[in-house]
Amino acid sequence: MAEDDKRSYIDYDTFLDPDFSPTAFANSLVIATNNPSDTPIDLSTPLSKVLFDIQEIDTHIHTLTTRSAIPLLTHTKDQADAGERIVADVEAQVASLTEGYQRLQKDVIEQYEEADEVRIAVERLWETVRVGRSVARCLTLGRQLETHMAEVGESGGAAAQVKKGDHRAMIRASNTLLSIRQILAASEPDEEGEHLSKINLITYLQNSVLTPAETTLRNRAQQIIREFSMSSLAPSSSAPATYAQSEETKSRTTSALLTLQILNPRLLLAALQAYLRTSLTSSLASIARALGNLPTLDRTLLEVSARCQNILALESLLDTIKPRQPVSREAGDQTENQAGNLLEPLLAALDTSSLPSFFWRSLAEGLAPRVGDLVGKGGVSARALRSQKERVKDSIRECVLRGSQGPGGIKVRAGTWEREAAVMIGSVIGSLGR
Repeated sequence: MAEDDKRSYIDYDTFLDPDFSPTAFANSLVIATNNPSDTPIDLSTPLSKVLFDIQEIDTHIHTLTTRSAIPLLTHTKDQADAGERIVADVEAQVASLTEGYQRLQKDVIEQYEEADEVRIAVERLWETVRVGRSVARCLTLGRQLETHMAEVGESGGAAAQVKKGDHRAMIRASNTLLSIRQILAASEPDEEGEHLSKINLITYLQNSVLTPAETTLRNRAQQIIREFSMSSLAPSSSAPATYAQSEETKSRTTSALLTLQILNPRLLLAALQAYLRTSLTSSLASIARALGNLPTLDRTLLEVSARCQNILALESLLDTIKPRQPVSREAGDQTENQAGNLLEPLLAALDTSSLPSFFWRSLAEGLAPRVGDLVGKGGVSARALRSQKERVKDSIRECVLRGSQGPGGIKVRAGTWEREAAVMIGSVIGSLGR
């Protein structure tokens, strides 16, 4: 074949060049066989050369294939035989793999499918058991709650016969109620109360036990706070409270305060603010009436002093009570629960450093326009108020100082109340001097 290439006049290197361009090659043939200045270009000569070259290459290929036919056929047969042997070997391997897969399907996959069915059944049984345990725990706590409520005195039964009206049971009932609420609130996937909302018995427990118990505890605690009184200044037909009665009042109020704090710290804050608001409203109305009828002023100021003493006693009690740490609810409640005592959140909400100071300053703020209206109307009351200005001044100062002293058995924080007395006197006497 090398000798044939040498005898051939065709430049195979040009055609085998990777950068070979048919357009450039055709252009070179046309230029080589024509004069560039000729107007008619002769294309027959280069075309004949190309056709002759193609014929020469075809002849050369025919010669080579004829001469090498037997080796080519032998090589092709060898390749076909080798392919058949490979296919036979591959078919044997495929058959072995198929047999192994069938055995694997029988020994593993089918058993896995059976095991998976068992797994699903076990998971469902476990879920049922878990729900059953949660329901049982809720019912147990519900029964404990009923027992505690009976001790509080809101239902009948043997427990009520033994410890009727036990205010300490309010705290126990609140803790139990909050434990149930915690279970019911844990309703996320894989939590204890995930499916409890779908259980009719739990719905009945909520409607017939939890909600009434929470309402009763809240109302009872709020009532105890509203009725809190430890001062012996106010005129009363009953004898002054004994030490035991005072301690019972503090203990009962402590239970009420902790009950509301456990149920919801915001409820406690609202109840305390309502207590202060009621004392302020009553004191403001009674002083305004008494300034128009001076013979009743001393008795009225005594009642106001008593209210302030009660507020002072409440402040002292709140200062000694540390908040319980119930189930975490919201970020705001958690912040309130981090306080050192029950007094700190109330002082922060009122933006004051002392409840008596808040009482006197708020009372003075509301009293000034009332006195201004009284003086503006003129008449006998205004003239009497101006004529007895010094007596009124002394009475108000005595009222503030007397009310800022703790009632018997109550330790209060040391402090001076001259500023509060001056503010109260100014709210009344300031209007008289105009």
